[in-house]
Amino acid sequence: MKIAVGMSGGVDSSVAALLLKQAGHEVTGITMAIWDGSYGDSVDKTRHACYGPDEKEDIEDAQKVCDKLGIKLHVFDCAKEYKATVLRYFRNEYAAGRTPNPCVKCNHAMKFGLLPGLARKSGLDFDFFATGHYANVEHSHSRSFLLKASDTKKDQTYFLYRLRQEQLRTILFPLGNLSKEEVRRIAVENGIPVSAKEESQDFYCGDYKELLHESGEGGDIIDTKGNILGRHEGVWNFTPGQRKGIGIAAKEALYVLKINAGERTVTVGTAAEAFQTKFMVNDLNWIAFEEPETEFGATVKIRSAQTEKNCIVRIKAENQAEVEFEKPGTGTAPGQSAVFYRGQKVLGGGIINEIIF
Repeated sequence: MKIAVGMSGGVDSSVAALLLKQAGHEVTGITMAIWDGSYGDSVDKTRHACYGPDEKEDIEDAQKVCDKLGIKLHVFDCAKEYKATVLRYFRNEYAAGRTPNPCVKCNHAMKFGLLPGLARKSGLDFDFFATGHYANVEHSHSRSFLLKASDTKKDQTYFLYRLRQEQLRTILFPLGNLSKEEVRRIAVENGIPVSAKEESQDFYCGDYKELLHESGEGGDIIDTKGNILGRHEGVWNFTPGQRKGIGIAAKEALYVLKINAGERTVTVGTAAEAFQTKFMVNDLNWIAFEEPETEFGATVKIRSAQTEKNCIVRIKAENQAEVEFEKPGTGTAPGQSAVFYRGQKVLGGGIINEIIF
């Protein structure tokens, strides 16, 4: 088979390409160039990020790996599209007082959308597109399913739930049944140049103010009764569920409950006030079925690093659902993704747009 592999310059995509080459496939490397130097005044060069000036080194590393494997690397300039798609979304969400997830947006629109599309448009011929994500895909005669990776600590399906059926049918995840330790061992045993390279630590390695075009206009930190407790330097510094870094001394630990970007207020409360039982989700994408039942049980992740929680999902409209936790929880943030699971299978997910206390 002819397979294009999305190369990031890291160990995961490098081993994915290696395994496919060893399996006898005709492999080509493709990668995105998204950094154009528009930002960078506050960059921390000790942190490796997905979006930053160290992209040049990442592309050089990807080229070294491709040279080692004897395959070609094709680099596509996607900086303009990245700004228009991911950075604009990032700014708009923060401006609305919501918590964006640029990794979900980038995976759906850029890595699995624009990049393979540009590669095919350039004349590259391939049957499948592969990446180094930790996930699995299973196909039936009528549908493709997204499944968790075997290594639950590395599972990345939370970031992939927006993939469509037409994308899933031509995607390969060679690392789906491997652990991170096994991947690094394979890299070392095969002399892959980036076998010890650290992973990206964040979306951006600088101050978010640069990306948001914000000058630091602050506002009030208030309690649930509207009393002013202090001041803040910008609502983009907060996310619902946050406990550390609020900057208010109190007898009980305080949590961010709500953000009002228009009024520039951040509402905080105690742990008891932070508990939520329901929230609303829109912009839904279902993978496991064409149309979901009007009410069904599932587990849900509301953050990539959090454990799944039991819930009931009630479809309220074509593109909207109410989610009720089995046990009250905290940390639900408008703008973040809620991803639903049933065992190893990803059912689908959507964007949290309202918290019901």
